[in-house]
Amino acid sequence: MPNSSDEYKRQVMKDLAEGSQETLTEESENYQNFDDFAQRSSHEERRNLFGDLFHKDRISPAEMEPELQKAIAGIQPNQRDDVAKEFFKQLKKRGLNDRDLEQQLGLSSHNPSRMTSEDVAKLASFAYHSHPDIFQDVLAAQPALVKFLSNPLVGAALGAIAAKWFSRK
Repeated sequence: MPNSSDEYKRQVMKDLAEGSQETLTEESENYQNFDDFAQRSSHEERRNLFGDLFHKDRISPAEMEPELQKAIAGIQPNQRDDVAKEFFKQLKKRGLNDRDLEQQLGLSSHNPSRMTSEDVAKLASFAYHSHPDIFQDVLAAQPALVKFLSNPLVGAALGAIAAKWFSRK
C-alpha cells in the first residue's frame, strides 16, 4: 500500500487509466449513480468504502480541511444540522461533551441548529484529525456530504468507486 498522499494519487490515477480490476462482492447492488448508492446502500457498505478512502494516510488533513469547508457550505442547512448532530452523538460516545467541544474548537454554539457551516467544518476537521473512525462513520451515516467534496484526489477515489459499481454490469 502506498505510504504517502502523492503515491496514493499516482496509484489511483494509474488504476483509473487501466480500469479497475476490483469488483464489489457478489451481494452488492448495482447503482446508477452516487445518489442511488447513497439511498440504497447499507450503512456498513458505505462505511467500508469510505473507510478505505477517507483517512489521514491517503488524504492529508491539510488537503481535507478546505474540502470539508466547501462541502459543508454546499449542503442544505437541515443536512448540515444532521451532520453536526451525528458528530456530537459519536464523539459523546467517546466521552467528549458537546459544550467542551464548543469551547475547545471555538464553535459559536454546541446546538447543531445554531451552528454555522464553519462550526460544522471545524467539528468535522477535528474528527478527521483525532477520531478518523468517527469521521468515517459520520460520512457513512450522512453520505450527502461526500458528493460535495471536490478535491481531485477525492474525485479520483469516487471514480474508483464508480468503476467498481459499473464493472459488475
